[in-house]
Amino acid sequence: MQILKRAGLGLALACLMGSMMVQEALAADRVSLFKVITAKDEIVIGLTDDELKAMDGNAGGVAKALVARGSLSVWKYAVRKAASGDLEQAPLHRIGLISTESLRIEPYASPLKVVPIDAAMK
Repeated sequence: MQILKRAGLGLALACLMGSMMVQEALAADRVSLFKVITAKDEIVIGLTDDELKAMDGNAGGVAKALVARGSLSVWKYAVRKAASGDLEQAPLHRIGLISTESLRIEPYASPLKVVPIDAAMK
């Protein structure tokens, strides 16, 4: 019985530390993901903190900016396999969103590591 309690405590501690590490990694990435839903499909886009701050910092602000400007240039994100073999959410390429085609924009929480947009990719 004592061994089970210690094992359970160890597992709980490992989960707690793992979640803390994931939060630190996500905070360091400084990319926010959003799902853009259209009549035909759904895509995931990534915005840097600077881009998001210019749009009121939330999905509503992104939608307002898209309607006001008519179009936005953003990074499309997709799942890929990292060199370590782990799956991660990474920038694929720059795309243009058109306000008349976009029906809804909502925050997207990926369970995978989110790869930041390199300065070289900008």
